[in-house]
Parts: sequence; C-alpha cells; structure tokens
Amino acid sequence: MADAVGLAASVIAIIDLSAKVAVLCLQYSTAVGNARADITRLRSRLDDLGTTLQGVQHLLDKLNNQVLATSRKLVDSVDGCTSELVQLQSRLDPGKARKAMRRFGLRALKWPFDSKEVSNIVSNLERYERTITLGLQIDQTTILLDIQQRIEGVSLQPEDDVSIARKPCFNLPFERDPDFVDRPNIMAWMGEQYTGPVGRMALVGMGGFGKSQVVIQFAHHIRDTLPQTSVFWVHASSKPRFEEAYRSIADNLRLPRRNDPSVDVLGLVRDWLQREEAGPWLMVLDNVDDVNLFYPSSSAGRDGAVCHLADENPAALSVQRPLAVFLPKRRNGIILVTSRSMDAAEKLTGSHKAVYGISAMDDAQALQLLRNKLQGDSDKTAAADLLRALDYIPLAITQAAAYINRRAPRISVKTYLDAFRESDKKKGSLLNSESGDLRRDETVSNSVVTTWQVTFEQIRRERPSAANLLSLMSFFNPQGIPEFVLHNYKGDLEDNVDRDEDSDKFEDDLDALRGYSLVSVTATRDVCEMHSLVQFCTRAWLSVVDDAERWRRVFLWAMSRHFPNGIFETWPTCQMLLPHIESIVEEEPPEKDLEPWAYLLTNCAWYLVTTGSYKAAEKLGEKAVKTRANVLGKEHPDTLTSMGNLASTYRVLGRWKEAEELKVRVMETRKRVLGEEHPDTLTSMNNLASTYGNQGRWKEAEELEVRVMEARKTVLGEEHPDTLTSMNNLASTYVNQGRWKEAEELKVRVMETRKMVLGEEHPDTLSSMNNLALTYMNQGRWKEAEELEVRVMETWKMVLGEEHPDTLTSMGNLALTYMNQGRWKEAEELFVRVMEARKRVLGEEHPDTLTSMGNLASTYRDLGRWKEAEKLDLRVMEMMKNVLGEQHPDTLISMANLASTYRNQGRWKEAEELQVRVMETRKNILGEQHPDTLTSMNNLAIIWKDQGRSRDALALMRNCVVLRERVLDIDHPDAASSAATLANWEEASDLS
Repeated sequence: MADAVGLAASVIAIIDLSAKVAVLCLQYSTAVGNARADITRLRSRLDDLGTTLQGVQHLLDKLNNQVLATSRKLVDSVDGCTSELVQLQSRLDPGKARKAMRRFGLRALKWPFDSKEVSNIVSNLERYERTITLGLQIDQTTILLDIQQRIEGVSLQPEDDVSIARKPCFNLPFERDPDFVDRPNIMAWMGEQYTGPVGRMALVGMGGFGKSQVVIQFAHHIRDTLPQTSVFWVHASSKPRFEEAYRSIADNLRLPRRNDPSVDVLGLVRDWLQREEAGPWLMVLDNVDDVNLFYPSSSAGRDGAVCHLADENPAALSVQRPLAVFLPKRRNGIILVTSRSMDAAEKLTGSHKAVYGISAMDDAQALQLLRNKLQGDSDKTAAADLLRALDYIPLAITQAAAYINRRAPRISVKTYLDAFRESDKKKGSLLNSESGDLRRDETVSNSVVTTWQVTFEQIRRERPSAANLLSLMSFFNPQGIPEFVLHNYKGDLEDNVDRDEDSDKFEDDLDALRGYSLVSVTATRDVCEMHSLVQFCTRAWLSVVDDAERWRRVFLWAMSRHFPNGIFETWPTCQMLLPHIESIVEEEPPEKDLEPWAYLLTNCAWYLVTTGSYKAAEKLGEKAVKTRANVLGKEHPDTLTSMGNLASTYRVLGRWKEAEELKVRVMETRKRVLGEEHPDTLTSMNNLASTYGNQGRWKEAEELEVRVMEARKTVLGEEHPDTLTSMNNLASTYVNQGRWKEAEELKVRVMETRKMVLGEEHPDTLSSMNNLALTYMNQGRWKEAEELEVRVMETWKMVLGEEHPDTLTSMGNLALTYMNQGRWKEAEELFVRVMEARKRVLGEEHPDTLTSMGNLASTYRDLGRWKEAEKLDLRVMEMMKNVLGEQHPDTLISMANLASTYRNQGRWKEAEELQVRVMETRKNILGEQHPDTLTSMNNLAIIWKDQGRSRDALALMRNCVVLRERVLDIDHPDAASSAATLANWEEASDLS
C-alpha cells in the first residue's frame, strides 16, 4: 500500500530529473558533433518520459492523501527509473571538465556513452515508463472508486474560501535587478499597450537581448503602481512547464475544485481569470519560442499517453488540446509574451502592432549596464571598445562582466578585450563561459553561444533552408550584405538556381530569420544586416556540427562568381562587395579552392588599381600571380592576365623597371601563345609602351603605340574603347616629344568619340579632357586649359573622390595653369593640398608626389621665397635621382628648377653648372629641338647674361628663338618670351 502523495512525490522527482538530464543532453548536442544522433534519441526518450509522467502526476495530485493500493512492481519501477536517471545525470555532469569549460567553453565536453550504451538506456527508460503506466492501470478500479467517493464528498463539503482568490496575487519568481538599466522606449511602449484596447502584447528579440529582464521590471512596476493587480509568471518554453505554472496559479488563488481529479486545472484557471471577480491581472508568458505548443499543426501526438485512464475527463482532454485554448480572453487582464519568434508572437497577440522588436542596447545603456555589473572602475575607452565588440548585447555584457569580476584583479576590461580580439578560439571560449544570473530561467543557459545555438538548432529543425541561408550569411561582413549574392544557398558550389522559384523561397527564408531577429533588412536597398556576434556564434555552431568548411567554400565560390572585373561600369558592385571579401582574400584556401580564389584576387586587385589603392592592389596582385602560376601554369591566359595587371600596378607605383620586365614577359608569351593581333597581346604592347613613356623613352613608346593603334583599328574598329586608349596614349607621347599640334588633333578626336561612346563622366573621357587641357597649357592657351581643367577636377571629385590619384593629378594641373597665369597664391594653396594628399595616398617617394613638391618649389620661387624654394628643390632632385635615375626627364626638370633658384639668389656659378648639365643631357636624350631642351637653352642664356657674358648669351638666345619659333609656333608664349628677351638685349647692346 502507498499513499498518492508519496507516489506523486516520486513521480515529480523523476520528472525533475528527466528535465535536468534533457538540458545536459542539449549542451552536449551543441558541443559534440559525432554523437548527435545518439543524443537526439536519448533526448526524445526523456521528453516522452516527462510528458507521460506529467499525466500520471496530474492524476495522483487529485488523489491527494488517499491510500492507493499499488503493486510492488510499480514501486520498484518508480525507484528503478529514479536510480537510472540519477546515474545518467552523474555521468553527464561535466564534473572535472568544468575547469576546461571555463577556458574552452562547451567544446571541452566529451560524450560519455557509445551507441550501444545509449540503446540500453533508452530501452530501460521505455520499460520503466510502460511498467509505471501499466501498474496504475491494474489499480484503475481502486482509483476510480476512490475518485467517485471524493466527488460525492465534494457536494457535501463547503466550498473553499473564494474571497481569498479575489485578493491580488503576485507570483513573480524573480526579484528586481539592482543593476537594471532602464530602456525607456520599451517601457513606454508596454505602458501604452497596457492601457490600450488590445489585451495582448509581445516583446520579440534574440535570446540575451533582455526581453525577460525588461518584463520583470515592468511586472514589479505594475505591482507598485497598481497594487490591486495580480501578476502571474508562466514559463512557456514547454507544455510541462506551462501546466506546472497554471497549477501554481490555481493553488495561489485557492481556486475551488482545483484538487478535483475530474476538473481540468488549465481550463479552471482560464475560466476564473475571465471572470469579473478575478480582478485586474497581468500574465507573463515567458519564452514562447515554439509556436507549435500553442498552435500545433496536428492535435494528434504522443502527449496523450495516459489518457485511457480517464477518457471522458476534461483533465485528460486538456492534455490533447493546444495550449492556446487555455489563454484567457481579455476582459480584465493583459497577457504579455516574450519570444524569440516573430511568428509565435504575432499568432499569440493577433496583431503585428502589438509586437515590439527588441534590439541591442544603445551605447549609453550598454555602458551603464557594464558599469553596474562590474565590481570596480573601468577604463572608459576600453569599456567603449569592448561594448562595440559585444554589439551592445545585454547578455554578452553581463557574461563579460561576470568573467572579469571572477578573475579580478588579474583580468580587467582591457585585458578581457585583448583576449577577445586575440583569436576566434579565444573569443569562443569567452562567449561560452557560464555565469550565474538569478533573474534568468534556471533551465536557460547564461552563455551567449549556447543561448543562440538553441535558436539555430530550432531553425534547422523547423526550416532547414533558412538555416542554410543563415550559415552563408555568417561569412559576410555584418553590414550591407547584398541579397543578389545570397540566392544560391543550397550549399552547392555551382550556380544552377531557378531564379523565379528561388526568389519566393529566399523571401520566405529571409522572413524566417527576421522573425527570430537574427537578420534585419533595410528599406532603401536590397541589403541585409546582422550582428557580428551572431555571425561569430553561427560559425561556431557550424564548427560544432562539422559544417563550417562547406559554407566557407560556398561563400568563396559565390564571391568569386559575383565580384566584377573592376572596370568603371562595375565600380558600384565592387564597392558593395569589397568589405565582404577582406577576410577570404587574406587567407589562402585549400588547394581545391585556389582557382576561384585567384580569380577573385585578380578582379579585386584591378578594382583597387582603378580606384587608386595601389599598395593594396600590389599585395593582392602578387598573390594572384603566384597562385595562378602554380595552379594553371605560367603561360595560361588567366595567369598572363594577372601578370599584366600586376605590371600595371608596378607602373602606377612608379616602379618602372619592374613593370617593364614583367610586361615584356607577358607580351612575348602572348605573342607566342595567342598571336600578335590577339586583343590581349595588343593590350600587353600598349601597357609596355606606357611604361616606356614613364621612363622618358618616348621614341620606343611611339613606335609601339603606333603599331598597337593601327592593329586595333583593324581588329576592333576606330571607336572601340581600346582603340581610343591607344590613340590617347600616342597623343600623350606626342606631347612629351613637343609635337603639340599633332597631339591636340588626336586628343580632340579621342575626347569627342569617348563622350559619344562612353559618356562625359566616364574616367576615360575625363582622362582625354585632362590630356587635352595639358596640350592647351603647353601651347600657352591658359584660359582654355583652365576651363577644361576645372570641369575635369570637379567631375573627378564627384566620381572618384577628393583623394583619388586622378583627382589629385587634375588639381595639380590646374595649379600649374594658375602659376603660368601669375596667380601664385591660388597655385600655392592647390599645390600644398595636392602634395600633402599624395604623401598620404602614394607615399613621399612616389614620382607624382615628387612632381607636386617640385611644382610647389616653383611657386615659392615665383613668389620670391628663395630659401623655401631651394630647400624643396634640393629634396626633390635628390629623391628623383634615387627613384628615377639621373637622366630621367623628371629628374632633369628638378635640376633645372634648382638652377633657376640659384640664379634668383645670385648664385650664378652653381646655376650655370647645373643648367649646362641639364641642357647637354636633354640634347642627348630628347634631341636638340625638344621644347624642354629649348627651355634649357633659354635659361642658360639668361644665366650667362647675368654673369656678364653678353656675347655668349646673345648667340645662345638667337639660336633658341629661331628653334622655338620653328618648333612651337611664333605665337607660343615661350617663343614670344624668348623673342622679347632677345630684342631687349639687342637694343641694350646697340645703345652701348
């Protein structure tokens, strides 16, 4: 013989043990990948056992203190089941692994059973469940007779004191949090909803965003301000916990007939709360994450395991009915739901307007929470950096503070942040650390990683395709994730998706992730956003389930497929995708993924070249060349493309020798492999010509450019962009050779054609306009040059940005035009801006930076600031000798500039020596009639005149005037200036 209370206590113990063991299994399922099937089997069996025994407990509760005739077998089964669960709990408890878990998180766990042992345990639990149920069936007659007697006695007994139930009841299981940080927007919204016409409201957000903490504070606020209002807290994460909470409410309210076995307690509580005499109330449904508990897709299931004991009883029928039917409808009360699932929240409230999506804290709230949780003061800068790293998420902040407090003073906010940033492994360990929190449900983990991985597992069960989408998105940069890259998320590497079918499915999956607050979308662009911490925890979860490598590959292949080749028309797409590929371009993938990786590197590097990020482009370009040479071979067309691009990168970096060597290799290989007239071969020849031009080897450049231009006209046509590039390059070479009329004619043709074919704002069109302006400047047509340069500069600023190298070139050209017009203050201001920007962007020794410094020195000279000019001229000349060589045209310009400064200071001997060297070198390199050579003759003649060598000066200036009028045209400012100087000297000579 046994009393019902004693047996019920034993059953409750089994229920409690099974729940605890199930929670332990959940931790193992998150951490252990190779035993997940066994863990799932065991968890399922524990859930079945708990559900069955809930029904048994419900029946035994109604018997109260009645004596129940039970067989020895039933008692033994109860004891045996208890013993089995105690042993299970003991073996699953981390025990000695706790220390390792503090360092490594859940990854330190090792599953202690093999498959055979799990099968034996599952079999034993099934046997105990069956024996307990059958044991009760044997005594069914006794039970029913006893129940009948109690029912008959009910009518003879006075009813419970109903007046007690009318008193306000407060069964909130959590005290106020002394460290709580007010979130006024949320509290104000709940206050409005509470006094509004809708009887239900919900807070939705990810686990750890502070939903329950805010609701606890709100519940205490209601108690303080409305003391006549009852407050009930219902744990709604599972059916047993929901039922347990309702029974507790019935007991606290001392509802009549709550102990009557024929009465459905869930319905009893609902009906009572719908009555006016119940008074005002607030019911919190906490953690309603599984909508199927309240709105199951099918009412059939295993939950009715003991229904045959009382088929006609409402108490038994309640086990089969969805929990939603037991929620009171509004009359005098409010139901407040917390959930991770938007779907669950909307179904329970009936309106999207009654749902508030909780996001992370703002920076002020997060800082206050950290300060409240920490035991000592913290460095403000380190605290702000840590909060950014934790995405301002309350649970992560609380977890970090607990870790710091536990290890203080050895650990501070700064050292914690350093460890957090050290590596993904260390970050995972910190985010896995458990900390106590009296205001969190004891069955819910206090670890950010575990908390979110429960959600990830739920999504994978409910909608596997949404879990796939989440997996792919976790490898992007958190902000601005473009939707067009996401559509192939089945896990295949090939993009063979049916776009129409995929679009609908994608939207559904994205909605599912948004419903769990894992992803947000923007209203203006088709992009998504995620918290970086969510991405990290998703990747950690993928590692646990051995799926991280597959999704990393899917991400790499998707990015290599979608990142364009970097030409102007693709810049917006490149700019959008660039932040997302930073991590994968840094780390070399496994051998099977090297080809798409190198393709991505090549495209990204060329985009960086075209947008002026030369050093970053060089780094990626060298990786691409090395990888393609190893994987595809040195003569493969793709390898040659990468090599050609890298050579162009060397050229814009001013490393012309390296550029030349690489371009010659590419050109010769393409000639041999592809043929002389293949477009790629012509591109190589064109690039090599540009390098010759940079080195001042204009004759070689001209010969190559003419060949390329004629071949492109034949192969591609006169208006093809590549043909126009060839014509433009040839025109630039004509400028450098002093053949300005030919240059102007060619540049006007190119500019007009590019405007028509490419548009006025295309970089190639702007380059043509800039080159034409330079031609006008060389011809002394300052106003025309200025108008064109201003237009080009403003457009470059708008299209490329203020510090792009091409923008800086146009600003430098405009400054030169100001200088030639005698507008020295304007020229100086612009030259200084260009020089400082080029130092920042290109480096101090880049040829373009040195040109800027030389131009600024010329401005100082024109302003009479000789000392400043000399100092800058000397620096430029020495650096150009080192970087470009002594005979480079730009080096000769710097030497000529220094000579002019010496002359203006009256240091004629030094000026003469330098100017003679410049003139003789220019004669050898450029020819006697090159405009730069004639400039040297003009300047040397002036120095001789200053030294009193009038006869030599007159002879040299006469020769210079003849040549300038022949080469430049009689009206050119330089020719006119030399002629005027000669006339003055001759007049002075005649007078003397």
